[in-house]
Amino acid sequence: MRVLLQSPFGKTTTLLWVLLMLSGAGMVKAQILVDLAIKRNLYIAYEPLLATVRITNLSGNRLLLADVEGKKWFGFQIETLDGRPIPPSDPNYEIAPQQIEPGTTIARTVNLTQLYPINDFGSYRIRGTVYSTELNGYFSSPPLTIEITEGRLIWQQTVGVPGMESGAGSSRSISLLAHRLPERTDLYLRIEDKSAGLVYCTHRLGDYISYGKPDVQIDALNTIHILQNSAPHLFIYSKIGLDGKILERTSFDAPKERPQLKRSKEGEVVVMGGTPFDPHAPPTPASIPKLSDRPPIAPLPTQTPEVKPNVKPGFFKKTSKPTPTSRATPTPLKID
Repeated sequence: MRVLLQSPFGKTTTLLWVLLMLSGAGMVKAQILVDLAIKRNLYIAYEPLLATVRITNLSGNRLLLADVEGKKWFGFQIETLDGRPIPPSDPNYEIAPQQIEPGTTIARTVNLTQLYPINDFGSYRIRGTVYSTELNGYFSSPPLTIEITEGRLIWQQTVGVPGMESGAGSSRSISLLAHRLPERTDLYLRIEDKSAGLVYCTHRLGDYISYGKPDVQIDALNTIHILQNSAPHLFIYSKIGLDGKILERTSFDAPKERPQLKRSKEGEVVVMGGTPFDPHAPPTPASIPKLSDRPPIAPLPTQTPEVKPNVKPGFFKKTSKPTPTSRATPTPLKID
């Protein structure tokens, strides 16, 4: 059955009316605004990939975002550049319902590395998605593209796990990776059990100056100690357990000599040299000088009065030249 829509205003007005209806449908789709933000577009495999989704309610009404009939109210659409979809690692994940007031914005930050298998090298296209039962539709963010690569291996060591017998899960492979970005080079630490296929961490340790190799030491408990040159005369010390937990992070200032890691006979590792400081501490406010801090005023030197030479007035006065005396013209004698 065909339904003919006829407008009393003519064909031209009917076309405009249809266009307005289509634009109105687009406005309905814009009742929830979804925005996706990712800090970088280049990551190494297994690195935490934090994505922040901002959801703005433009419907004019209070909305309850909740899962219903197998439709997840919050998620991501991830696919390769050739269109192959990447499903979540756990398709049965659950997220608590979220109520959002009209005109307000909520934000959620998640680690995509833990939710999706995106550790293979290549590029991925990512969208944030929200489903609303009350609006009966999905709302998606504009897509962002990221690339997964691998860093350059600069150090690797396999150690045993204290307290565990030899066998599966009793060893850890420790790797230091340098990841070159357009504006800097980052240093990464990866701890994994290659026999079990488990990656415990891929930590970004910070900036790394490639002309100075990082200093690495393993103590008696196989805890990892790393000292890296992050900037001229600046160093970062990291202490990390085999489970990937960061135990200590300290910055050092070394304007004269390069600090080093020293391992004692008992197996303890310490940093020798440099001055520890907190790079996140606020700068010390400049103190305002007090009046009492003002130095005493030095006495003015005694001035000797200027002695003028005893010169008579007019001594240096310029005299005018004497005017020559005019001579009278003689009267000629008259001879009779």
